[in-house]
Amino acid sequence: MCGILAVLCLQDCSLSKRSRVLELSRRLRHRGPDWSGLYHHENHFLAHERLAIVDPTSGDQPLLNEEKTIVVTVNGEIYNHESLKAVLKESHKYRTESDCEVLTHLYEEYGEDMVSMLDGMFSFVLLDTRDNSFIAARDPIGITPLYMGWGIDGSVWFASEMKALVNDCEQFKYFPPGHIYSSKTGSLRRYYEPKWFSEIIPTAPYDPLLLRQAFERAVVKRLMTDVPFGVLLSGGLDSSLVASVACRYIADTKAGKQWGTKLHSFCVGLKGSPDLKAAKEVADYLGTLHKEFHFTVQEGLDALPDVIYHIETYDVTTIRASTPMFLMSRKIKSLGVKMVLSGEGSDELFGGYLYFHKAPNKEEFHKETCRKVKDLHLYDCLRANKSTSAWGVEARVPFLDKDFIDIALGMDPAAKMIRTKEGRIEKWVLRNAFDDEKNPYLPKHILYRQKEQFSDGVGYSWIDGLKAHAEQQITDQMMANAAYIYPYNTPTTKEAYYYRRIFEGFFPQNSARTTVPGGPSVACSTAKALEWDEAWAKNPDPSGRAAIGIHEASYKEPSETPVMENGEGATYKMLKLQESIPVVPVK
Repeated sequence: MCGILAVLCLQDCSLSKRSRVLELSRRLRHRGPDWSGLYHHENHFLAHERLAIVDPTSGDQPLLNEEKTIVVTVNGEIYNHESLKAVLKESHKYRTESDCEVLTHLYEEYGEDMVSMLDGMFSFVLLDTRDNSFIAARDPIGITPLYMGWGIDGSVWFASEMKALVNDCEQFKYFPPGHIYSSKTGSLRRYYEPKWFSEIIPTAPYDPLLLRQAFERAVVKRLMTDVPFGVLLSGGLDSSLVASVACRYIADTKAGKQWGTKLHSFCVGLKGSPDLKAAKEVADYLGTLHKEFHFTVQEGLDALPDVIYHIETYDVTTIRASTPMFLMSRKIKSLGVKMVLSGEGSDELFGGYLYFHKAPNKEEFHKETCRKVKDLHLYDCLRANKSTSAWGVEARVPFLDKDFIDIALGMDPAAKMIRTKEGRIEKWVLRNAFDDEKNPYLPKHILYRQKEQFSDGVGYSWIDGLKAHAEQQITDQMMANAAYIYPYNTPTTKEAYYYRRIFEGFFPQNSARTTVPGGPSVACSTAKALEWDEAWAKNPDPSGRAAIGIHEASYKEPSETPVMENGEGATYKMLKLQESIPVVPVK
């Protein structure tokens, strides 16, 4: 990932203003520690903090076309840059091998429509000096962050993180995914409108081979790198599939030829946590070069202020999961690794969260998956991007490939419905697609391991420790007055109040607090899904263990949380049930 800052239409473009832009850009240097760039034209500034992943030697930004009339600053990766070069009508000279340079030439020929042609994760600002117009755009799902602000002097600002905007913008907000802003109209418009966005119930039959092949393509295209890389491996289904596919194809990629065909894998957790054991087993099975990182509850608590400063949210679920990922990313960077593959997005696409067990029908199931995907930029995408970018590491997410999303959300949701009596646990369609007896991707019990939310899988005592710490920090009197102190998104638990207090210390502006979503949730559900079970309204905690009667470690007092018997428990029992039931084979 990189950090971008664009300040346009400034009234004062003196030397002091240039110094101010440089100062604000430095706030994003953790995202791009490899190089800094600044372009100034009349009353416009484009700044860039670079994390060099593709073309480290010559791909510095901002990037310009041959005539130096079009300039762009980009955060992210354009995976289809080679095919885009082929569709250009004119002959263009490229001064770098950066995947992002093609944007300047696409704009010359296709104008604002070029954004719909892109396949990747990106946020960018492009300035056309011929008429001083500019555009800004963000990828369809919001994998990369982008914020937009307005100065009192009429200036328009864009930044990868809001910490670069808080002191100089009167108002700012997150830039919506799948949108483009044009200075010519002074407004945003949605350029990405797939069929699933309207939440109409699809009817395409479930095709396991189609699903498998689409995912394999998604993983392979994300192996585009010129620097050392690896995979985040929790031992759950999603990260294990990413690792398995990457291992199969790494030898055929430029990255594999350059850095070796042994995939590096990384896992984090409290000692003895469910993820550490499962990840080690998967790593041994796949033959990866595996690194296991441990942290203590106290180390996690000590890191909370840094975590909240970097991820820029007070959402409880996000902070719980971001902290171990933040600590792991620092360790990964110390090994010289700059890019990792990660498994975010699968649970949203396939209804993998445990509360989906209570979906009343396929219509509600599908609508909830659509809502979850639309909100990913506020939760898992934000966590994965900012937790890793805090240490100059880039996270890529194959499950959020545009083509794969279309297939996953385009199938009849009846196939995704969870039917435990028939052996169909959560994400059965994905598990079945990779259940290959002749050439197995994963051990059976890993392929059918029950869902663990990341903040649970790193060790159940992590969440218990967070709650206990918040109990010590926040008094009952504070909670009694919470609605007066925080009238917007009023915290309803001491843990939420504690996070909010830290957040407001860094970001006291009203614009900042409104970038964070609110509302009740159970096991990561939307507020709408709480209607599926009356009991959930009494226990609105985002942990997977709040899915009472579904998760094998459903909430009890911390001292009574069951230890998984021989590392198996309910997951093993479900597998035995699965083996006794006919399964549609992959064609």
